[in-house]
Amino acid sequence: MSPERIVDVADDATFGLVPPCADPRFDHRTCDYWEDADRGSKASRPSLLEVVPFGRRTTPAALSDNPFAPPPREPALNPFAADGDDEPLDNPFAPRVTRERPLREGVPRKLALLDRGRGVFGSYAKVLLSDEEPAAYCQFGPLSAYPRASRLRELYPQLPQSPLPAVITCIATTADARRAGHAKRLVEEVCRDLASRGFAAVETYPDLTLIENSQSAARPQFWHDLGFATAVDDERYPVLRREL
Repeated sequence: MSPERIVDVADDATFGLVPPCADPRFDHRTCDYWEDADRGSKASRPSLLEVVPFGRRTTPAALSDNPFAPPPREPALNPFAADGDDEPLDNPFAPRVTRERPLREGVPRKLALLDRGRGVFGSYAKVLLSDEEPAAYCQFGPLSAYPRASRLRELYPQLPQSPLPAVITCIATTADARRAGHAKRLVEEVCRDLASRGFAAVETYPDLTLIENSQSAARPQFWHDLGFATAVDDERYPVLRREL
């Protein structure tokens, strides 16, 4: 077996490791299908790889900030702030937590979307390298990060509403790395990671109306082999779920 390692997509270097899709019409690095329930697309759009300064108002496809974040609010009153002083007084009740700031400026839009959970959730994507060559890619995260998954889930009121699951929106291997087990090993690592982050379950949403290379969430049998159960048995849009 060739040497393998799994890396989190967390900066420009690891973002550059994201492999191409098996179907050349699509590109993981320019896809915002799951992040935008209305305008998202899986199509390969090279313009989304352009670095756009944060805050520039242009078309949604060119923004590098998070288009789903609520508008900024005025800061709340801080009772520990000294009058006329930029430095707040020490708050003895505040937890001592240092959080990394997400990448928002000077990066491609997709990288900004993948990194927006930094410091709170962690990374939203992993790449499996085989002999140091990218072989598989997986995108995941909290349900709240993926409006299209939330909308799809609303179709099935029988799904548990508490606790909400994490979701795996994309699992894929390169065309040359098919049938070598890379995707299954990557999903197992993602599930282990999600459990360590406190999630009790993970769901995924295959689209059976598309051929294998054209959809992002594999086939039900792939998930069954990994311990997922069919939570919604729909002939077009089933839901697969695994308790962590």
